[in-house]
Amino acid sequence: MSWFKRNKAGISTATENKKEAPDGMWNKCPNCKKPLLNSEQIENKYVCQYCDYHIRIGSAAYFSILFDDNNFTELFENLTSGDPLQFSDTKPYPVRLADSQAKTGLKDAIRCGHGKMEGKDVVIACMDFNFIGGSMGSVVGEKIARSIDYCLENKIPFMLISKSGGARMMEAAFSLMQMAKTSAKLALLAKAHIPYVCLLTDPTTGGVTASYAMLGDINIAEPGALIGFAGPRVIKETIKKDLPKGFQTSEFVLEHGFLDFIVDRRNLKAKVSAYLRLMYA
Repeated sequence: MSWFKRNKAGISTATENKKEAPDGMWNKCPNCKKPLLNSEQIENKYVCQYCDYHIRIGSAAYFSILFDDNNFTELFENLTSGDPLQFSDTKPYPVRLADSQAKTGLKDAIRCGHGKMEGKDVVIACMDFNFIGGSMGSVVGEKIARSIDYCLENKIPFMLISKSGGARMMEAAFSLMQMAKTSAKLALLAKAHIPYVCLLTDPTTGGVTASYAMLGDINIAEPGALIGFAGPRVIKETIKKDLPKGFQTSEFVLEHGFLDFIVDRRNLKAKVSAYLRLMYA
């Protein structure tokens, strides 16, 4: 059976000579499952080149897309959550916070930065889903409130990128209070005639949707994002009825009047900049 064996050099490679692709070089599209080269993802603003699926990204990626040359000054970066309720589920809340901080390199589920977008000053606050599901705790509310105060003081437009599973249960009422707190601050921003742009990304749910995520002067979303209060499964089990096709996607929400428009991430910077030039020259 010598004809079956690969005896020629170059056909087989010894194990010690095999080269593995470096970690992080390739990813797989969650939608079409095709392999994506990391450098091409960055160039394509983390949108699948095959099916246009918008891959979930965090604040670092959004800042690199929106701020000119990725130059910005991070605001209120040292704020961290306390444990006012001494909450414990499968692990104590301080331990969960420490684990999330070590895993993500973030202090909490939102980052805020001041920089320029196409030459114009803007403050952007961006939520990170990888930090306890992007849950809204007291630090999230406080950073948004302080960002709004910063915008009021410096007369700068404010943009908020929402990506959240909702209120943070480990802070209970302290988390829910952020809904009223941020909404009141946004009313001051509106009174001062300073634009507020809200971008809803996948997913935006719970108390975030019920407060600052839907209070923008314009509310925009990425294609295919899940937007709602309770999730589709919970709603279906509650009303005991099948839900419409595409229920709670950004396209469905736009059709029913809760969004102003849907924007492809590759056009996001140009669209937001154009709006701000028109509304706040």
